[in-house]
Amino acid sequence: MKQGDVIGGYRIISEPTNANGGKCIWAFGEKGGHQYFVKRFLEPKRPRDDAADSPSVRIRRQLAREFEDRHRTIMDRLRPDARGGGNLVLATDFFHEGSTYYKVTERIDTTSLEKPQALEPRNKTVLLKTLGNSLKQLHDIDVVHGDLKPLNVLVQKRDGAAFHTAKLIDFDDSYVSGKPPEPDDIAGDSVYGAPEWRRYMQRDDSVGPQHLTCAVDVFALGLMTHLYLTGELPHHDSRYGSPADAVNAGDSLDLDTRLSDEILGLLRAMTARAPGSRPRIATFLKALSDPKVCTLQHRRPGTGKAKPAAGPPTSAPGSAKPSGPGARTSRIKAKNLTSASGPRPKTPPPERPRTPTEADRPATPAAPATPSTPVAPATPASPAPPPSPAGDAPAERTSRVRINLGDRRPRPGSS
Repeated sequence: MKQGDVIGGYRIISEPTNANGGKCIWAFGEKGGHQYFVKRFLEPKRPRDDAADSPSVRIRRQLAREFEDRHRTIMDRLRPDARGGGNLVLATDFFHEGSTYYKVTERIDTTSLEKPQALEPRNKTVLLKTLGNSLKQLHDIDVVHGDLKPLNVLVQKRDGAAFHTAKLIDFDDSYVSGKPPEPDDIAGDSVYGAPEWRRYMQRDDSVGPQHLTCAVDVFALGLMTHLYLTGELPHHDSRYGSPADAVNAGDSLDLDTRLSDEILGLLRAMTARAPGSRPRIATFLKALSDPKVCTLQHRRPGTGKAKPAAGPPTSAPGSAKPSGPGARTSRIKAKNLTSASGPRPKTPPPERPRTPTEADRPATPAAPATPSTPVAPATPASPAPPPSPAGDAPAERTSRVRINLGDRRPRPGSS
């Protein structure tokens, strides 16, 4: 195929390329005054009708027949004029010329929004719902897209439209649920592929064709939802090459905790290892009924499972470990230790010594301070002030620091 050729009635008007084409070469074509996207498959090759019979020819004929049947079956089920198919970019023609297969779709604008995560929550909701509805249309007729990833979704906004929508393209790798191609022939993307798809490709005995169902798309949609809402895929241990590999190994994906509780629960279910544990697309759409679920939340510490921090949280040596967001310490709390309810630092600030209470005073004279205990500068001895009422300070708040500072007069205005 080269520019200027006429193939199947389509005149090629651009230089063919393999850019993002996988096992295909594509170009733009023209027929009857309309422009089309013409794709040439590099394999399989269809044996000539007059080819001499041989074992290898019979195998090639069988592969070609299965290839044709799969594409024609999908085209028969997904009609361009089907109700609700406005966001599906479907094939209009499929044929072979000589030993090579070709597929044709209408030429469309292939520009796509680069950063869907920058959209407002309501716009994100509309985007995800249009994508979900397109998948639901496939799944309702037992068709698996088979290669769901951002490259095959065009995020666009029509002139005069209020919201961006998602157009689903490239059904070359689609198949009927439970009837995928052989492991050597099945396509897909290792990053967005489902755990059972990965094991099927690796010829794991625990996975057969019947295990590759519409749940394959649900796993990919869960990953893409995380990407569209946060700008990143869920994180996983670097030992694994893909989310599916991590899930197959029994690890959980690290979801962004800024996501709402509703979305976090939904994505955990959508990325489950067992296909039967994943929700249907109808559940996905129902969860998006309220646009607020697509709002990112900056949670307070301790209210959600945080991502691994760069280092351990700092705290005063010997202080109690905070148990929640209310256990934070501050300068103000340090200055009012007699009334604070949070954890007490080991060494209080020396600039505001407290008046010792009767409960603080020992029965014997105070012992000299140890070298590790900060002691205020010595002052002339003075009579001890009268004892305060026992209720002014709890009896359990005793410390060596207060004993050492007990012979000082309280500063005016101190409590």
